[in-house]
Amino acid sequence: MRDRKRDSYERLIHISKAIVDIEAFTIGKNKLDFLNDNLLSSAVLFQFSVMGEAVIFIDQVLLDKYPYHWYKVRAFRNLISHEYFNIELAAVWEIIKKDLPELKLMINTILDKEFLRM
Repeated sequence: MRDRKRDSYERLIHISKAIVDIEAFTIGKNKLDFLNDNLLSSAVLFQFSVMGEAVIFIDQVLLDKYPYHWYKVRAFRNLISHEYFNIELAAVWEIIKKDLPELKLMINTILDKEFLRM
């Protein structure tokens, strides 16, 4: 039988690592750098896809305890996977700058409160 708490912990760690990777990839970069660097934007989109996939496997009861738009993480993954031709990189840059810090804070809060960083 699967350990749902352990699985949720591992998926939260995957999201945390993806966030750290995006931060590392984009440090010292600006919007124009991002828009003109296919390798960079591809790497970032892959990490967002990892986050969206991981959130699907986190116990919904756990997620419901924390006020965040979890459906947006999943929806963005679906956009990357199925509607990739509609992705606007300028909007992705805004997500990195405006939304990613909030998600990082929420993930760290869950890890600290629910798992004591196992």
